Amino acid sequence: MSPSSSHSDITTASAAETEAFARGLAARLPDGCVVTLNGDLGAGKTVFARGLARGLGITEPVTSPTFTIVQEYPRPGGGWFYHLDLYRIRGADDALAFGLEEFLFQPHTLTVIEWPERLGDLLETELPAGARHVPVQITALDDTRRTIRLPADLAGM
Repeated sequence: MSPSSSHSDITTASAAETEAFARGLAARLPDGCVVTLNGDLGAGKTVFARGLARGLGITEPVTSPTFTIVQEYPRPGGGWFYHLDLYRIRGADDALAFGLEEFLFQPHTLTVIEWPERLGDLLETELPAGARHVPVQITALDDTRRTIRLPADLAGM
C-alpha cells in the first residue's frame, strides 16, 4: 500500500482477493453512502461490488446491471444495496430522467455506481449534508492483479 494524505492504493493478486477486500470494507461504510467505481471495462468493478454485497450479508448472485441499469438487493435486517451501472446512460439529464436520485444517499442503503463519470458533477450537487461519497479507482495491472485507490481513512484493514 502506498499511503498519501488523501488516498491509499491497495494491490490485490486475484479476483478473490479483490472481492475479499471489498467485503471487509463494507462493514466500515456508513449507511446512506454512495461508492463510485471508476475503471476500464474488465477492471474488476463488478467483482468489487459483489464483495461489498457479501460484506453486507447478501448471498444472492451479484451481476453487472449493464442492461437493466440498476439491481436492487434487500439487506438482511433491513435496508437496501443498490448496484447501478451507468455505462448506457448518456449524461446527468438521462440519469435524472431515469430517477437516479431515489437511489442516492438514502437511509439504510449502500449504493454502488459503476461508470459514475456519466453523471458529471451531479453527485456533488445532490450530496446532502453529512452524507458520504466514496470514490474508488480500480486499475487492472494484468489478468489477475488490481490496484484499488480509495480514501486513505478507509484503506486500513
